[in-house]
Amino acid sequence: MKKILVVGANGFTGRRILDCFSGNEAYEVVGCSFHPDIRPEGKHTFVRVDINDYPAVKALLDHVCPDVVVNCSALSVPDYCEQHREEAYATNVSAVGNLAHCCEHLGSRLIHLSTDFVFDGKSDRLYTEEDIPAPVNYYGLTKYQGEQAVAGISRNYAVVRVVVVYGKALPGQHGNILQLVKNRLEAGQEIRVVSDQYRTPTWVADIVDGVERLMHTGNNGIYHICGGERLSIAEMAYRVADYFGLDRTLIRPVTTEEMNEATPRPRNSGLSIEKAIRELAYAPHTLEEGLGELK
Repeated sequence: MKKILVVGANGFTGRRILDCFSGNEAYEVVGCSFHPDIRPEGKHTFVRVDINDYPAVKALLDHVCPDVVVNCSALSVPDYCEQHREEAYATNVSAVGNLAHCCEHLGSRLIHLSTDFVFDGKSDRLYTEEDIPAPVNYYGLTKYQGEQAVAGISRNYAVVRVVVVYGKALPGQHGNILQLVKNRLEAGQEIRVVSDQYRTPTWVADIVDGVERLMHTGNNGIYHICGGERLSIAEMAYRVADYFGLDRTLIRPVTTEEMNEATPRPRNSGLSIEKAIRELAYAPHTLEEGLGELK
């Protein structure tokens, strides 16, 4: 039986990984988070721990002795990270390095989740794992530095970059852009969405699949685990409206300049999944297949 520790197990992606893996009899699953378990009825063990408390994290790993650690913990709101740089660095860089040291000491495989925001978005093609990151905001910078910490410390690891993760949120979790679009349109409210920023949106269930494949391989390095379609944020919103039969005239596409966001975002941060397809037999679902769980 493989013992798995999911860090950030109350978050949107972390909880989905925890729930799916704990339903598999081949795994013994432990989840941890700063806050109490949002759904304690699952078949898992749960421990409250502050990812920034290195002695507590080390004690937890020494006690659990996991075969695999999946780190989903992060400060991921760009505006917040820009305004709280010390906190962002502590969670997205320092804590990740400490976790990597613990995994290296125990011989645990570390699977660390990262983001498309490590890139500047100036490319006219999908980014591959070989492209050099050049983040345009502090969130992206800390996530890139976290990747570097993992690669510099760990001998048994995978960095998993994901993009615009969507799916059905649980009570107590933050929603996601596609859930927000659906909710606003159902309420008859207008919604402004950016028309000139492009992503490769990722159904959360596909991340679970990609992470599980990486648990059972010795391959080290970076893997892009995301959707196979490059879409603008506005195109995603229109697809949501069409799928659920909602009023697409309520969608107001605007340019990045018109949106006037406080923190810069990359224009085109779509990621290529060719490596994951080739090495992991990864096969993501379509956007509409993922939207099906929002019904």
